[in-house]
Amino acid sequence: MSFEPPTDRRYLESHEWAAPAEADGRVRIGITDFAQDELGDVVFVELPDEGETIEAGEEFGVIESIKAVSDLYAPVSGEVVAVNETLFDSPELVNDDPFGEGWMLEVETEAESDDLLSAEEYEKQIA
Repeated sequence: MSFEPPTDRRYLESHEWAAPAEADGRVRIGITDFAQDELGDVVFVELPDEGETIEAGEEFGVIESIKAVSDLYAPVSGEVVAVNETLFDSPELVNDDPFGEGWMLEVETEAESDDLLSAEEYEKQIA
């Protein structure tokens, strides 16, 4: 199966993505199509609360599927300004639309991490 990551975002080697959100200075975070496919059916997502601070490269939550429990890592540092609460009742959105409706957080951030991969670099990693 071929996974083509969108080019409008940057990626962590651990399969999280960061994309500019609609509001300036905000970044939306989620996991990739490759990651959700590897996990299988997502049954639970644990995310930080609005107002909490996350650090690039550090764990910010947990995702659980029928196959595994995995930590989620922050692609950027900043304050959580929005949480996709729909995922608490419908975690399968991560499987159905990981780059869209399955987003997890919006973070107010100062700068993007230098450790993030381009879509092309990420695609090479998962090939």
